[in-house]
Amino acid sequence: MAETIFSKIIRHELPADIVYEDDDVIAFRDINPQAPVHVLVVPKEAIATVNDIQPGQAELIGKMVLTAQKIATEEGIAEDGYRLVINCNRHGCQEVFHLHLHLVGGRQLHGISAI
Repeated sequence: MAETIFSKIIRHELPADIVYEDDDVIAFRDINPQAPVHVLVVPKEAIATVNDIQPGQAELIGKMVLTAQKIATEEGIAEDGYRLVINCNRHGCQEVFHLHLHLVGGRQLHGISAI
């Protein structure tokens, strides 16, 4: 997989507003937020797109969702609700080709959109 901005954030070579980190995932605030809470949950393992996920990575993907759930609770948006989005490839509006999950909330969200 090619080097991405997320690879540099994972290695702490670029600054980011990190809200969670462990051995498997890192979560940080989006630099172009689409709602009051907009956090990206990123696996530290290099996976380019949803299409590249392997069966042995199912636990890691589940951990991403559980991390988003934990952050939503900590941010105070869990009860009112939030959206989790994973974009895949160009037509799916994926801009950084390192798998990531958008946690978006903190206001009423409308319809189904990329974010």
